[in-house]
Amino acid sequence: MAKSTTTSASQKKGSTDTKSGNGIAKNDMSKNTKEDTMKNSSSKYDTAKSGFSKNTGSNSASATGSKSSSSKRHKTLEQLFEEELKDVYSAEKQLIEALPKMAEAAYSEELQDAFEHHLQQTKRHAERIEKIFDRMGIKKEEKKCFAMEGLIKEGNKIIDEFDESFVRDSALIIGSQKIEHYEIASYGSLCELADVLGYGKVRDLLHRTLEEEMDTDEHLTMISQAVNDEAYEMSRDEEHAEVYSSER
Repeated sequence: MAKSTTTSASQKKGSTDTKSGNGIAKNDMSKNTKEDTMKNSSSKYDTAKSGFSKNTGSNSASATGSKSSSSKRHKTLEQLFEEELKDVYSAEKQLIEALPKMAEAAYSEELQDAFEHHLQQTKRHAERIEKIFDRMGIKKEEKKCFAMEGLIKEGNKIIDEFDESFVRDSALIIGSQKIEHYEIASYGSLCELADVLGYGKVRDLLHRTLEEEMDTDEHLTMISQAVNDEAYEMSRDEEHAEVYSSER
């Protein structure tokens, strides 16, 4: 009787353990199922997010590309030559208006003569470009040269800020040589383009102007040597006068 009772108790305990084990297994399965569901949902969300990001990036790139391509157009070397020719024509026309003021502001008579001489040269340079326009059948018009506009503004600022002296002449020569170097670069490039495109006679006209611009630059350099010496002496005299005045 005692043995039977022990066996029965043992069986009952085993049954309870089995039920308990099954309950744990069920809980684990339920937990795993929930985790899998959450992972799947997260994966789907990430995939959808990635797809949205790609589409957005693609659309953005497409919009940017469309905007960029709409503002650009294919140009030929002939078109580039024509645009640069109109640009330097605008530069010459602006300089024709600016040189009289620069000549009037010059303290040195030699510098004043140089500006007045270059004014007549510049008028001929503009006429040569007009002749090229006629020869090539190009409409005579200017393409605003912002570089020359800036250089002329710089020259006007010198006239406004410096009193009439050799020092101002030195500053005017620096500003004028900046202009000459810009024109030398422009005409040099146009000569090269004309040569490549086979515009022989046009190149000859442009090269004549290029040589004159280079001569003007050299002449300004020669004038600057005397002007700078005078400016230096004038500055030293002013310093000595200030020292003498302060000592008294």
